[in-house]
Amino acid sequence: MKNLFFTVVALFSIASAFAVDFKAGYARVDITAPLGCDMPGYYVTRNAKSVLDPLEMVCVAFSDGTNKALIFQVDTEAIANDVATQMRTEIEKATGVNRDAILIHASHTHVGGPLVRHFNPGGRSKELAERTNAITELYIQLCVTRAVDAATMAIADLKNAKLGCARSEANRISFIRRFWMKDGKVRTNPGVNNPNIVKRVGDPDEQVQVLRVDREGAEPICFINFQTHPDVIGGEGLSADWPGFTRRIFEAATFGKSKCIVINGTQGDVNHVCVDPKPGEQNGLHADFDGADRGYEHAMHMANVLAAAALKVWVKCAPIEAGEIKFAVKNVKVPAQKAKDSDEKNLEWAKKVWDMHVAGKDSELPWKEMELTTEVARAGRICRVAKGPDFFDIPLCSFAIGKSVAFGGFPGEPFNEIGKEIKKASPFKMTILSCLTNGTRGYFPFSDSYAQGGYEPATSPFGPTVANLLIKGELELLGELYK
Repeated sequence: MKNLFFTVVALFSIASAFAVDFKAGYARVDITAPLGCDMPGYYVTRNAKSVLDPLEMVCVAFSDGTNKALIFQVDTEAIANDVATQMRTEIEKATGVNRDAILIHASHTHVGGPLVRHFNPGGRSKELAERTNAITELYIQLCVTRAVDAATMAIADLKNAKLGCARSEANRISFIRRFWMKDGKVRTNPGVNNPNIVKRVGDPDEQVQVLRVDREGAEPICFINFQTHPDVIGGEGLSADWPGFTRRIFEAATFGKSKCIVINGTQGDVNHVCVDPKPGEQNGLHADFDGADRGYEHAMHMANVLAAAALKVWVKCAPIEAGEIKFAVKNVKVPAQKAKDSDEKNLEWAKKVWDMHVAGKDSELPWKEMELTTEVARAGRICRVAKGPDFFDIPLCSFAIGKSVAFGGFPGEPFNEIGKEIKKASPFKMTILSCLTNGTRGYFPFSDSYAQGGYEPATSPFGPTVANLLIKGELELLGELYK
């Protein structure tokens, strides 16, 4: 019995020891956008009029003594493909980290600054477009510089590290936003207490993944991985929404003795709107222009729930082994969703609707609220894809730490169920997935969504096989990294 006791103690000491070669570093920089900038996220013109809370860029660096990998979380709605490429190129030049080992993830806050060039929501004058495009260009260059700064600082902060992981749940802050209606159609965001709702199309992924990175002589780093739209606040005040609030609340709750990064997962068909709320759940919310309920206080509530879920397991994370850092990119070929002449929503229809939208004549179109957004988005997608290729290459970027942890990035907005399937089938102890990583290419819906309808398949440039092809591609990539 005595020998067994010492054996158990020895094993625990080994599991808890800082790895000799494995290191981790953390950096955070301010990227608060200037007032007057475009605020992407809707098909309406919005220009920042205030700063509700700072926008930030977080970078975590990992090193196994030979290879390094970087993961960023950026408080912005999306990062254009060319901007993400520019960031990774400049980071590689400055740090020597291979570009394929750099994941730059946009949190998807709808009240962030613009990292997409030539954003055109419609209804803007030529003068306003020129002014805001000039601001966008300056802001992009600032953020490219800040990304290099954050990478350099995170690498300089590398300390001997060890890993632990745990899972929790955050309930009733994320809801499927697609619903079967009494008319037999599926609508996105049909409104609270809508009597025409029949049922939700699926169930949300409420899982919270927590990766704990303890560091020798420095604060531990907490990765919080959750999945839902940060479209909670609305308006024209800049904010990091619930991902930024979660970072701050978690760090405050640990009395400043931790650093936090929040990774938004597969969130394409979920958001914060509860259509059948319980008493009190509507506190801090108000109906917005598109019929969705939004509110700053509710974003803080979501962060409270999410931070609490992470805190519940933070001290009890199970040790996992660090190891060699591997990274890879896999291109998945996906067919385009192009309108045919026989389609009800054909190119001629789309051009007419899109031209009216660009001219600021949405009020003359025969829809309102979210239905208006859906049809305008459909028209825009048809016009764009008509000029494009028949197939798209979607790059999946991933890196792994030994056989314990893998990070997988999607350059768009995957449906919740994509994440569920990949996490369940992944060979790694923990697989942290992120949306809108290293670019933005659109929604990734499941095949049945296209026949159902709704905003997401209406705006997606990809054909109905996209979700299954991405699941297959990501699992193949994870399998390669696990070898």
